[in-house]
Amino acid sequence: MSNRLFQGIVHQMTDSIDRTIGVIDETGTVISCSELGRIGEVLSSSVTSIFGNSTEYVVYDGNTYRVFGTHIHPEYAVFVSGDDDLAVKYSALLSVSMSTIKQYYDEKYDRCNFIKNVILDNILPGDIYLKSRELRFSTDVARAVFLVRIDDKIDVSAFDIIQGLFPDRNKDFVVNVNESDIALIKEVSANIETKDLEKLAHSIADSLGSDFYSHVLVGIGTTVESLKDLARSFREAQIALEVGKVFDTEKTIVSYDNLGIARLIYQLPTTLCDMFLKEVFKKGSIDSLDQETLFTIQKFFENNLNVSETSRKLFVHRNTLVYRLEKIKKITGLDLREFDDAIIFKVALMVKKYLDSNPVKY
Repeated sequence: MSNRLFQGIVHQMTDSIDRTIGVIDETGTVISCSELGRIGEVLSSSVTSIFGNSTEYVVYDGNTYRVFGTHIHPEYAVFVSGDDDLAVKYSALLSVSMSTIKQYYDEKYDRCNFIKNVILDNILPGDIYLKSRELRFSTDVARAVFLVRIDDKIDVSAFDIIQGLFPDRNKDFVVNVNESDIALIKEVSANIETKDLEKLAHSIADSLGSDFYSHVLVGIGTTVESLKDLARSFREAQIALEVGKVFDTEKTIVSYDNLGIARLIYQLPTTLCDMFLKEVFKKGSIDSLDQETLFTIQKFFENNLNVSETSRKLFVHRNTLVYRLEKIKKITGLDLREFDDAIIFKVALMVKKYLDSNPVKY
């Protein structure tokens, strides 16, 4: 519990209560007080006996004390100078105020830790529902996980910016994952489309990238309707970033739903990928293809295997392009003008790119 919160309430009450007021903890240490010089003062050990009385006020040594916190084990007590009826009323007012701010702080802090444990899969499924009921946490609403990755060193401003974009802390949660990643757990409508999630991700990236950070990436997990599935959405957001780093290096927003065949390739064992490449390129290694040839292949795929359109885009004669395609067929044994061969070659290129990247697996 932050002592600054207690001190803030004490400071606001000072103008209305013309007495010395403050808060002590279980050890009898003054942790906030209207007389700033008393903060840190340790009171007599006899004062701590008041924590055994959680319902009534206690008068001791000219001060009125009243504990607050949990009923089972109160952790703090307010004190007001004086032992008259007014001091009793002031202590009651202060204890309610302090108890309310403590409950708000604890709930907010516990909720963030709870949601962090859920997405990191650090809590048993059975405990998720028990803890969520304790924290009055909605379990069956649609949520999506956005994972914001910043290449520059993250400071507190990045977290504050994202928190400022989503101020409703009863529905949306911002969590520091590590030194480069911040997770946003966003409550969304059950029928929200991927394009709407991507618009939201763009707004986050734009807010961070415009003035503060040079390179911001956002991975988006799938929408889930159960609290226990948030860990899966978080892993999907991680995978989206890693797969995007391999296959879509120019994208800053990567959605797990739009990864396509790249998602399948990413999940393959490397030994199987090596075997596939050796089987596909029996006549020659893909490494024997120069950059110009690879660029030609890329444009050929981009133009849907259309020879005329590709030659026009490359500013070469149609026969020149046909010659290059024949050369590729001679080296690899695959005729890219044939749909089946083109699919095999496209997948093979992606597999090789995947193996060369040596990505992190989740």
